[in-house]
Amino acid sequence: MKKSTGKVYLVGAGPGDCDLMTVRSQKLLSQAEVLIYDALVDIPQLELIPVTCLKIEVGKRGGKPSTQQQEINRLLVKHCHRSKQVVRLKSGDPFIFGRSSSEIQALIAADCDFEVIPGISSAFAAPLLAGIPLTDPVMSRCFAVMSAHEPDALEWEALVKIETLVILMGGRNLGEIVWQLQKHGLSSQTPIAIIRDCGRPEQQIWIGNVSDIVRKTTGQSLSPCVIIVGEVVRLREYLMQPEITNRLDLPVTKNDSQLPLAGNTILVTRAATQSGQFCDRIQELGARTIEMPALVIGPPSSWEALDSAIAQLSSFHWLILTSHNAVDCFFARLEASGKDARSLFGIKIAVVGKKTAESLRSHSLQPDFIPPNFVADSLVENFPNNLQNCKILFPRVESGGREVLVKEFTAKGAQVIEAPAYQSCCPETIDPIALAALENQAVNIITFASSKTVQNFCHLIAQSHELSRSQDWLQNVCIASIGPETSKSCYDLLGKVDVEAQEYTLDGLTEAIVQWVAKNKR
Repeated sequence: MKKSTGKVYLVGAGPGDCDLMTVRSQKLLSQAEVLIYDALVDIPQLELIPVTCLKIEVGKRGGKPSTQQQEINRLLVKHCHRSKQVVRLKSGDPFIFGRSSSEIQALIAADCDFEVIPGISSAFAAPLLAGIPLTDPVMSRCFAVMSAHEPDALEWEALVKIETLVILMGGRNLGEIVWQLQKHGLSSQTPIAIIRDCGRPEQQIWIGNVSDIVRKTTGQSLSPCVIIVGEVVRLREYLMQPEITNRLDLPVTKNDSQLPLAGNTILVTRAATQSGQFCDRIQELGARTIEMPALVIGPPSSWEALDSAIAQLSSFHWLILTSHNAVDCFFARLEASGKDARSLFGIKIAVVGKKTAESLRSHSLQPDFIPPNFVADSLVENFPNNLQNCKILFPRVESGGREVLVKEFTAKGAQVIEAPAYQSCCPETIDPIALAALENQAVNIITFASSKTVQNFCHLIAQSHELSRSQDWLQNVCIASIGPETSKSCYDLLGKVDVEAQEYTLDGLTEAIVQWVAKNKR
């Protein structure tokens, strides 16, 4: 038999939240040509799939009709033989109650290429998200994981001797599980926790013991759930105290639906090296973030102008730094020239914006002047010194922007020495996960923190035939801008701006988005 040129990836989807998937799993989803997925796979994960991908749901949810395993095997082989990149997406981890062995045997028999990608099992994620450690030096030196789909098949006499039990697929059989535990000698006061829909906004947690957990959950739909039995459940009461969770980064409950940005997917276009804090902040407010770097920061084409200026630093009256990048690149070059901050003695420093000021302070220097509006073009209007015969060093991005600033300084008698300190380029390709989310209209808000990110974003979008052919994907998307200059680029290139920060900072942009979401009930 001729070997297929296709390939099947058996991928672990994790417990539910896209953020709890591996990076490799997300990339494979964004490149899939055929997706064969379980019913428990979370909907946001499907939004990562390209619109051209063939999606086939194969069930596997208890109590409801599901595709026979033999048919799933046949589908995997069929599409692999058609030279497709097939993703078999399984909830949790493929090798933990995932029925992967049968599928792998079928692929081997059909001479299909395959690879298994691990995922985080709910057996481990659910206790963690509920603040319950599975092991403890005193309370739990070991734990066992089992499926209670067929409780009669388990060796309960041996299991009750294990300090912590993690039971999957037991929601429909909770009464039987409790009966078996008590029958085989487990104390009726042994704590039990039930976590339903772990890792999802609708996650619920019930805490009780062997004697009362059935009563506490009467009338509740428990599936899909993870049941934890053992003394470690008592640790949750201690670990979930706010002063403890703040240090451990554990959620008191997974109730993101009450957070101000819950239910919104926000596309962040900052450079990959600069997006971390911003993404963390909006995630804390309940949003899901997708990063689509629209800037790549690198060295200028030549250091000659900056090196020459650094060699003559004592001749300058002012140093102007208009961005975090300008600060970092200038001081890196200063160090490369064998100098440090002492070389700036007698030179005053003006910066634009709080973040730029923070970057300067990281070099143990305080700015002498910050314009009130946090924009570079307000520097001249509010500059504290007479500019006549003032010599100014302006390390800047190599191409684009700030021409008005230089022109106005010069018109008022200043001598401005521009020196390229870095270059901001457009990435060669659009991030595949971001592209799939845009094509599937899974993005609610796009944020822009500079005009250059708007320009580069539009350049990247032009590479997608699906997006460039139509502007439909943009109609229901909120465009959020950090300030007037960025807004102008948004109007020119995207035709609209829905949100503009009142304070031209990332904190100001975050606040403006929160207000817009509250007003529009997104």
